[in-house]
Amino acid sequence: MLIDWFTVGAQTLNFLILVWLMKRFLYQPVLDAIDAREQRIAQELADAAQKQAQAQQEREEFQKKNTDFDQQRDTQRSQLKDEISTERQRLLDEARQAANALQIKRQEALISELQTLQHDIARRSREEVLGIANQVLTDLADTTLEARMVEVFTQRLRELDVAAKTELTQALNTAANPVQVRSAFVLSPQQQAAIRSALADTLSSEIQMQFDTTPGLISGIELSANGWKLAWNMADSLASLEQRIAELVQAQTEQQKHAAEPEKTP
Repeated sequence: MLIDWFTVGAQTLNFLILVWLMKRFLYQPVLDAIDAREQRIAQELADAAQKQAQAQQEREEFQKKNTDFDQQRDTQRSQLKDEISTERQRLLDEARQAANALQIKRQEALISELQTLQHDIARRSREEVLGIANQVLTDLADTTLEARMVEVFTQRLRELDVAAKTELTQALNTAANPVQVRSAFVLSPQQQAAIRSALADTLSSEIQMQFDTTPGLISGIELSANGWKLAWNMADSLASLEQRIAELVQAQTEQQKHAAEPEKTP
């Protein structure tokens, strides 16, 4: 069998031309299309990955913001709670201080009223005692309380012991002023003369004397000379009565004070 080399050559040439044509117009565009598609898919995947990463970042930032917000909210809530507790305590303290101050003022007013009452009772007691004593002496002895006081005082002057007379004499010898006699009531000329006579009898000499009225002596008489003093009045007897009244008032004050004390708030 003979081979037709021209035909073989022509077919070979045709095949090569076909291959070149297929590569040029079919295979290469297909490869380019496949490469382009692969690039597009890769780009889309890259974009999707970038978007996913961005979304993850935004998600993390959002979670972080939520966490920060929760922390800030908890912190602010705790601060607000502390401020409310502090303000509540401050208001309670102010209210307690105001109540205590008001209670102290009430107690001071009560004590002042009780002291005034005590003084009034003491004053009225003195007046009543003196009035009763004066009335009793007038009714029973046909004399006044003042006259009886002068009699008692002159008697004490005449009954001075030796030591008292010596002290009085020394005081008179060094005195630049006359002997001063003070009384809670006005002494009549006869009563003044009786006191002069009693002192003269005691010292065996006439002594210059000055008479003054001092209501604060509480129905008494006082003789003084350069620091030496002889006094008699009803202050001691009335002081005992006033002391008893003061004790009663003080007991009542303490009871009312304890009853009015504000209750302690825990």
